[in-house]
Amino acid sequence: MFLDKVDIFIKAGNGGNGIVSFRREKYIPYGGPDGGNGGNGGSVIFVADNNTSTLIDFKYRKHFRAGNGESGGPNNCTGKSGNDLIIKVPCGTIIREKSTGAIISDMFNEGDIVTALYGGKGGRGNACFKTAQRKAPSFCQTGEKVPEIEVTLELKTIADIGLIGFPNVGKSTLLSVITAATPKIANYHFTTLAPNLGVIKLYDESFVIADIPGLIEGASQGAGLGHNFLRHIERVRLLVHIIDISGSENRNPIDDYNIINDELKSYSEVLKNLPQIVVANKCDLVSDQGVFDNFEKATGKKLHRISAITNSGIEDLLIAVYKEAIKLEKPQPLEYEPFALPEKDNESFEIIKEDEETFAVIGGLIDNLVRNVVLSDYQSFNYFQKVLKDRGVIKALYNAGAKNGDTVRIEDIEFELMD
Repeated sequence: MFLDKVDIFIKAGNGGNGIVSFRREKYIPYGGPDGGNGGNGGSVIFVADNNTSTLIDFKYRKHFRAGNGESGGPNNCTGKSGNDLIIKVPCGTIIREKSTGAIISDMFNEGDIVTALYGGKGGRGNACFKTAQRKAPSFCQTGEKVPEIEVTLELKTIADIGLIGFPNVGKSTLLSVITAATPKIANYHFTTLAPNLGVIKLYDESFVIADIPGLIEGASQGAGLGHNFLRHIERVRLLVHIIDISGSENRNPIDDYNIINDELKSYSEVLKNLPQIVVANKCDLVSDQGVFDNFEKATGKKLHRISAITNSGIEDLLIAVYKEAIKLEKPQPLEYEPFALPEKDNESFEIIKEDEETFAVIGGLIDNLVRNVVLSDYQSFNYFQKVLKDRGVIKALYNAGAKNGDTVRIEDIEFELMD
């Protein structure tokens, strides 16, 4: 099965918790705090791999999580960091943050690496909170929690040349003739259900050519298979437009040519402006030579006449493709502003009045503060109150209408406001 677009969830590892510990050894009654820090969480890393050509590995597995950091240990031992998660994707895969559509990375070349999410920082152990005034802190910091995000993986085939045209015009047959590729060939529409790649070697140059599944009228709006596979043309430098000049499918070759180009234009202005070589296939079935003249007169395009079945005209076509292809620049990765999660805000807060006697405080300052608080510990709670006062939270509560005795809720912590 070929799969070229899929949504998955990724999450970096949470940081490990710091611990509370005190040095206890014989003859050292006051060894002091020695609680170690928690380990950092693992990161989520994408790697471009030529050994994969589809996103089928992501069809049944949707959640990918890196390892969490371990808690710290006594004797100032730092916890083990979580394992990074390596996710391999085919070359040409674009990774987007789903909610915004912003590009995280274009995995264009073999071996490209991008860290999509970084692991959370480990919490500090009680040894880090020792000061001249606080010689034996009995509280520590919890590890940083990291959110899960949904991303879209979208595969766009990397090829120099794209074969386009209606179904059953002979694209797969031509690919099998000019390259070593072995696509499925049969006399019915949509035999090709996935882009097939081959390599043309001419003189000292080689070019990757892609057989794009047949397009039909309305493809840019989702009809047939076209909407799924038009994306695979976006990276090519040259289009080889195959026409069934014989009309063996009871279609008009001129109409076919115009319909396909209208679909390219509707999908993308870039595709509309790509250079095209127009190829009249199945010439062995044509008895009226005026068909060629009528086509060229109506479209203004020169026809390269071939028969993929009998191999006639193939050599001249390859020479024409070579002359056009060597003029063009190599495919390049997309230009984009890489997406990044917003930096953590550890300063702001907001007061919310829930009812006449209850107020909630939320914000980045609060999220960071509660990691350091152990309510059952006198020193920790004093630290908590001091930060609220120093950062202006208490003053803001009074300004918002809070009175002594009112309830203040900060995440899972509730206390009465007292001046």
